[in-house]
Amino acid sequence: MSRTPELLIEPSKEILDAARRWLNRVRPALETEFLGAYIRGSALTQGFNPRRSDVNVLVVARHLGRDVLERIAVALPKPARPPHISPLFLTRAQIEKSLDSFPMEFLDIQEGHLLLEGENIFAGLVIPRTYLRLQCEHELRAKFIGLRQTYLLERSTRALADTLARASSSFAAPFRALLRLRGEAIPAHTARVFEKVADIYGLQAEGLLAAYAMRYGEKKTPPAGEVRARYLGFLGEIERLVAALDQLQVQ
Repeated sequence: MSRTPELLIEPSKEILDAARRWLNRVRPALETEFLGAYIRGSALTQGFNPRRSDVNVLVVARHLGRDVLERIAVALPKPARPPHISPLFLTRAQIEKSLDSFPMEFLDIQEGHLLLEGENIFAGLVIPRTYLRLQCEHELRAKFIGLRQTYLLERSTRALADTLARASSSFAAPFRALLRLRGEAIPAHTARVFEKVADIYGLQAEGLLAAYAMRYGEKKTPPAGEVRARYLGFLGEIERLVAALDQLQVQ
């Protein structure tokens, strides 16, 4: 078993055992089409809780025709107690032909995966930074508009708090991409990713970390005025970030 050179957190034995048990059920269904299987995403970061989040496993195949799909569908284990496996099946061709469409996602996988079995096909991928900047700006602009709409249309304090808490996860991937665009190493802990983005792009860390604090630092929902203040603070920092990204030149 190998992993990418980036510093990652070794998954617990519980997570590794669950992933291997799942793969042992699924791999035979692919027969000779199997190329590789990888743990990816938050299971390789600090603070991952398998009781609250799924373990993402990517399986890459040569082909995923009808017969293969039918065998996989029959072989997939039914969810039991955690850790739960959330699988993604792709072909090598789909990956190679989608690098311009999903550069952020494939960079995340390339720099943050652990090979369970098979070939490490991500080691040789080359993903243009220009595509990464464009997708990153698109993601941030869309998320900013969505957050602003929620603030205008949703008057429930609980709903605003939940939306802000979810932002700690939904913004993690584009924030990592922002650091890659500046040639920065990616911290293993999500909170450090937020702090580093604030530092590199001249933002207020407290405003960006409002989302992370709402999800991981609060035992109960703060008062309505504080929730709205945090929400608007986070929204303001994202607007400043989009403006900074719009001026960023990459090659």
